[in-house]
Amino acid sequence: MADTFFTLHCKGQEDPIYISEVVEKAMNPTFRFFDLSSFGPATTRLDTVTVKVWVKRKDFTPLIEEEVNLQSLQFIGALKNHPFPPNCILFHLVDGIYTIDIASKPPKPKAAESLPTSSFSALMRLSNLDESIQDALATREELTSQINAILHSEPKDDAPQAEEELALASRYVAAEKKLLKSSIRRRAELKASIKSRSDAIKSGNEVQAKVLDDINNAQDKLSDCRSLLTTATADIHGQRRRICEELLNIFPIEPTTQPLLFTICGLPLPNSSFEDADEDVVSAALGYVARLVDMLQYYLAIPLPYPISPYGSRSIIHDFISILSDNQRTFPLYTKGTVRFRFDYGVFLLNKNIESLAESQGLKVMDIRQTLPNLKYLLYVCSAGSSDLPARKAGGIRGLLTGRGMEIGSRRGSADSGIGGGQGEAVRRALENGGVETKGPSSIKKAGNGAHPHPPAPFGGNHVHSLRTSGLRENVIR
Repeated sequence: MADTFFTLHCKGQEDPIYISEVVEKAMNPTFRFFDLSSFGPATTRLDTVTVKVWVKRKDFTPLIEEEVNLQSLQFIGALKNHPFPPNCILFHLVDGIYTIDIASKPPKPKAAESLPTSSFSALMRLSNLDESIQDALATREELTSQINAILHSEPKDDAPQAEEELALASRYVAAEKKLLKSSIRRRAELKASIKSRSDAIKSGNEVQAKVLDDINNAQDKLSDCRSLLTTATADIHGQRRRICEELLNIFPIEPTTQPLLFTICGLPLPNSSFEDADEDVVSAALGYVARLVDMLQYYLAIPLPYPISPYGSRSIIHDFISILSDNQRTFPLYTKGTVRFRFDYGVFLLNKNIESLAESQGLKVMDIRQTLPNLKYLLYVCSAGSSDLPARKAGGIRGLLTGRGMEIGSRRGSADSGIGGGQGEAVRRALENGGVETKGPSSIKKAGNGAHPHPPAPFGGNHVHSLRTSGLRENVIR
């Protein structure tokens, strides 16, 4: 193994046109690719080149010197499965691998017939033209040398350069002045912005300090409000339990001997099939259910998606959600004198209301067609609890206290009539006005002898009264 490099030579040039890198200690050296396009067409258009391979023993000496005609190269494609003679040179060009035979020589030109050439006068004219061109080139070279000598002998004039530098400096000065003015204006704007921000920060700090003081002062109130909220929430839950318990007593829902068939107030209500049931009984039972569901929306504070008008056995339900004409949004909860499919859809909407109330309490309804079982389950869960039921608060409806402080006469001429007399009239008017005390001239005159000027209120004193208000609670203005 030896160090190797190669050189390329062209005819008519003493120095090599390319010298490769040295590949150290290799039996079959491979050299990197190179490009000769920078040498111009005089070199790149040659079809013959001399390749010299140099090896190092003590010093570099030529091992192979081969004149290669590129047109006689043999294309081999790939190196595999191809025998090569010793000291074979391979050329890897852009389109593949080529080789030559070491012993081959460039072919000698073959003898050919002489061709006619130009005439003597034409050759003389061509010679004269060549001499004229050479004279012109010599004249150009002489003029170039004279101009260079004159330029070197005369002193250098720095005035144009100085003027150019002065103009450039003037432009720089003008640009710097413009930049300075812009910087001064920007500085003033930043100062104004910083001042406004400082004022805003100062104002914000003052507001923050005030808010912190308010927060510190409101901590005690917050704890009191939280305790009041907890107490009120517990009271509301207890009152809802009591109301649901009373509703279970007012509208008892009891099972029958048939599976999943319940009665409300003693009236059986089928779950889905109403063909064999008495129409009047079904209408009355649905009236009770409509009244109970309508009251539950107020006691549980859950608005029904389908409003109900509880008119007893002629109750109706409204669908303001579906895409229907306005005169088709009311559906009956009774079968007599109505279209059957409208009655079935009304029962479906009633069951959807029960499902909405159940979901508000975290209950999952498995079958919405089971009207009374779902309703009993809802009331049972709402009335369930480990603590005792709270007592009903005295006073009930504010409208019942409108007779306090007023001179209320008695239709019977006696104060013994109690709530059935003047107080009953006051209760009736209070309920008609939505629980708000009416103002204006009173239509109740002072009673004669024996009438009390200030009769006791219906829920005055320390007595605990129980007043059934089913169907009236929703009309009270809260």
